[in-house]
Amino acid sequence: MGREFIDIFEDWAPLYDDSVTGKDAQYEKVFEHYDQILSEVVEKSLDKVLEFGVGTGNLTNQLLKEGKSVIGIEPSSAMRKIAQKKIPDITILDGDFINFPKLTMPINSIVSTYAFHHLTDEEKKQAIKQFHEVLQPKGMVVFGDTMFETIEAKQKQIDIARKKGFKALAEDLEREYYPIIETVRNAFEKYNFHVSFKQMNDFVWIISAIKIA
Repeated sequence: MGREFIDIFEDWAPLYDDSVTGKDAQYEKVFEHYDQILSEVVEKSLDKVLEFGVGTGNLTNQLLKEGKSVIGIEPSSAMRKIAQKKIPDITILDGDFINFPKLTMPINSIVSTYAFHHLTDEEKKQAIKQFHEVLQPKGMVVFGDTMFETIEAKQKQIDIARKKGFKALAEDLEREYYPIIETVRNAFEKYNFHVSFKQMNDFVWIISAIKIA
């Protein structure tokens, strides 16, 4: 359920905001246009939001500034503590894309950035099925995440990372479950979503999926 990576995020939490602002050269291109990616997710989402993978609360903060109601889900205790310190009044629950507490607020948007790839392809399908069950009619899923048009495109970025000496990035791309766009498209369409994709940098795409039935 993506929880096999929690130890990485427990260690990364104090440095995460430095990474997203380009201070880590290995991940500079992954987080290129970071503010724009967050803004795109916020703009496409509706008013009652369930956010998965809150991290240090950067997207959460932007959602709240736009007047949206937000419930956050985050499996890393270190990340939750940082986010809660930034945004004392926000509700952040311990959970993940598949296992999370029962919700009392109706949800018309499910959002996330840089987190969905922690699920295997089969777990992504399971999560999308649950998204359909949680969302109100015509609700939205809006994710910003690393994915690739083809297996060859993914391998190209791994090769580039190794050539630049970016060992951590290369190992990250090989270890985690970064999907191919067609796989994600098929999963959303299987569970009655109309889905579209918008590329934001060499790694990250915005997924916009509308519940249609």
